[in-house]
Amino acid sequence: MFVRSGASALHRAACVSCKRIGQVRLLSHTAFRSQEDVGQAGNNDRTTHFGFETVPESAKESKVGAVFSSVASSYDTMNDFMSLGIHRLWKDHFVRSLNPGSNTGSTTDSKGWKILDVAGGTGDIAFRMLDYATTINHDAKTSVTVSDINPDMLAEGRKRSLETPYAGTERLNFLEANAEKLSMVESNSIDLYTVAFGIRNFTDKQRALHEAYRILKPGGVFACLEFSKVNNALFNGIYKRWSFGAIPILGQLVAADRGSYQYLVESIEKFPSQTEFRSMIERAGFMIPGQGWEDLTGGIAAIHKGIKPLS
Repeated sequence: MFVRSGASALHRAACVSCKRIGQVRLLSHTAFRSQEDVGQAGNNDRTTHFGFETVPESAKESKVGAVFSSVASSYDTMNDFMSLGIHRLWKDHFVRSLNPGSNTGSTTDSKGWKILDVAGGTGDIAFRMLDYATTINHDAKTSVTVSDINPDMLAEGRKRSLETPYAGTERLNFLEANAEKLSMVESNSIDLYTVAFGIRNFTDKQRALHEAYRILKPGGVFACLEFSKVNNALFNGIYKRWSFGAIPILGQLVAADRGSYQYLVESIEKFPSQTEFRSMIERAGFMIPGQGWEDLTGGIAAIHKGIKPLS
């Protein structure tokens, strides 16, 4: 059963936690090394993984771009295959747990939350955030910028936005950008940074986490929904048999694109475990609330959160 907790509660927790900041181990924001599964063949020839394949870091971005250009129009179908059809429930729970727009709707001079949804091209999370802020928290000022490196994914999001009341308003914007290099976003300017089913495809996840830390306001929340590690051996065996045995074949049958679906399955396998990813978030400078993550459906996916300290 899912448990609802608000990002507003995380903001309040930040105030308490920062009073005990000396008790929290925070590593330097500048002294870090990427914890990617990378090798180093030379100073100018770093490698990383593209699924199970080892490729130069400089090549991964274009390879991932080709995958998502291929699946942009069938993105929901792809996630249905990857999640056994329950990604929509996970996304709904993810948004509820963040409670966007809370404590703003009753204040006439409130500017609402400023949310950046990274790797959110199709708008799935952004539309949910705005709907929740508007209908649940009666907040008509919270805004979301959907950022994605892939123009085809953004085009799909813009098309879908036309079916929402937010198209053409100041509450919804689209930005083509690399999550590892968000120089166009001011430091300390974002209330909530979200990334759903996207960070596992980044070339340098640690660098992206540091960028998230930089642009969030003190007290701001980093929230990530991503495929993770199943925590039951029997269930894990069944899920992996489905993932590696069925999903690529279904990708071929439904989308005539076995290769992209094979990569997506492999990218899940290569993503860090819950504890490893929590450590990466902490290494970027964030305080970790509680355990740091919530498993969904036995760990097929997990929600990770971090809070930027107030000082």
